[in-house]
Amino acid sequence: MKTTSSRREFLHQSGALGAAYWVGGSAVQANYNSPNERLNIAAIGVGGKGSSDSDHAAEFGNLVAICDIDNERLETKSAKYPQAKEFHDFRKLFDQMANQIDAVVVSTPDHTHAPASIQAMKLGKHVYCQKPLTHSVFEARLMRETATKYKVATQMGNQGTAHDGFRTGVEVLQSGAIGKIREAHIWTNRPAKYWKQAPDVVTRPSEKPDVPTHIHWNEFLGPAPIRPYHPIYHPMKWRGWWDFGTGALGDMGCHTANQTFMALKLEYPTSVVAENSPLNDETYPAWATVQYEFPARGDLPPVKLTWYEGAKDGARNLPSNDLVFGEDLPTSGCILIGDKGVFFSPNDYGGEYKLLPGESYENYDEPTPTLARTDSGDGGHDLNQKREWIEACKGGPAAFSNFHYAGLLTETILLGNVAVKAGKKIYWDGPKFKITNAPEAELFLHTDYRTGWTI
Repeated sequence: MKTTSSRREFLHQSGALGAAYWVGGSAVQANYNSPNERLNIAAIGVGGKGSSDSDHAAEFGNLVAICDIDNERLETKSAKYPQAKEFHDFRKLFDQMANQIDAVVVSTPDHTHAPASIQAMKLGKHVYCQKPLTHSVFEARLMRETATKYKVATQMGNQGTAHDGFRTGVEVLQSGAIGKIREAHIWTNRPAKYWKQAPDVVTRPSEKPDVPTHIHWNEFLGPAPIRPYHPIYHPMKWRGWWDFGTGALGDMGCHTANQTFMALKLEYPTSVVAENSPLNDETYPAWATVQYEFPARGDLPPVKLTWYEGAKDGARNLPSNDLVFGEDLPTSGCILIGDKGVFFSPNDYGGEYKLLPGESYENYDEPTPTLARTDSGDGGHDLNQKREWIEACKGGPAAFSNFHYAGLLTETILLGNVAVKAGKKIYWDGPKFKITNAPEAELFLHTDYRTGWTI
C-alpha cells in the first residue's frame, strides 16, 4: 500500500491553509445554531470517553443516532438526546441511517475503531475517531488510505493537539531553541491503577458468568475471536488485553509522543526494538522499554526515541532524571535532548514545558506563533479539537490530527507492540509496508476478523 502524498507535504499544506483560515488567533466560527449549518452526527460508543465525545458533537451538530453495546449507557445518553435513534450494532446503524448522517464519532474499544471508521468513510462520512486510531499497524495504514480515497474530513482524538501550549511547544522546538535534536525520552503512568494486565492478570478467568441483560456481548467482541463474557473486560478494563486494546503504548503514545512526532517531523522509523518482561498470550507485559530509530529528514538529524512503560523491579520504568539536571520526573512526560539544551514537558499532552538548564534560558522569548490557535476558554482543548474537526467537515483546513498525520503516528507507535511480540529488533521499510529482517513478525502487523466484521 502507498500513501498519496508525503506527511511533510501535508504539514506544509495545512500550515498554509491555517494561516489563511485562522484570524487573530481564533477560529473563524460557523453559525452552528442555523439548521442549515448543523451536521447530522452519529456517535458510536457513548460511555466512558464516548460520553463527552458525543456531548461535544451535539454542541456543533444534530446528534441523530447513538450506538453502544451497553444498554445502561445507551439509555443514559438517550435521556439527554431523545431525538437520537438507538443502536447497539454500528453495522445496523449504517444500514438504516447512512442517508441521514453526515459525520460519525467513534469512541469504542480499540479493536472496533477501524471496522466502524472505515465503513463510515466508505459511505462518504466524515470521521472523528478516538486514539489510538487503530488496533493494528495495518489498520492505521488503511485508515490513512481510506480517508484520502473518499476525501472525508477526519480527526483522531488526541486532544492535546488542540492545546495552545502544545502548539507553542512545537514552535519552540522547530525554532532551534535547544538546537539539533537527536534524542527523545517519553514515558507514561499507565497501566498502574488504570487497568489490569501482567503481572496481575496473565490468563483468562476460568469462571463463566452469564452475560448481563444490558450487555450485547457479541457486539462488544465485534471482530475479535469469540470468548465468554466476564466483567474483567467491560466496562473500561479491556485495554490490557491483546484482543481488545493496545496496552499502555497504544493508549498513551498517541498523546505523549505526539508533540515530539509533530515538532521533529518524524516519518517512518527504520528500526524498532523492545526490552520487556515475559510475555503471555492474553495481556500486555508488566513493563516495556521500546527504542525507535528515525532517519535524517532534510537538514534534521537522525533521532533515537525511547519509550518507557509499566513497573520494573518494584519501581516505575522511567528514564534517568540526570537527563533533566536532577529535576523530579512526573509520572508521565517527555524529554528532548538538543545540542544546546533540553526541552522537558511534564504532562501527557505537551501543554507546558521547561527549557533546561534554566540559567541558560532566563531571558528566552518564545517565537512568534505560526500555528493556528484554538483555545478560546469555552470548553478546553478537547472541545476545541471537535470544533476544529467540524470546521474541516464544512470545508475549512484539515484538522491537525487528521488521519493522514494521525495514521502515521499510530502506525509508528504500534510498531512498538510488534517489536514486543517479535522478541527481536525489527527493521521497517515504511513505504513498502515490510519488516525486512523478520518476515515471521509480519503477522503481528495485522488483525484477524470474525466473519461479518471484516474491513
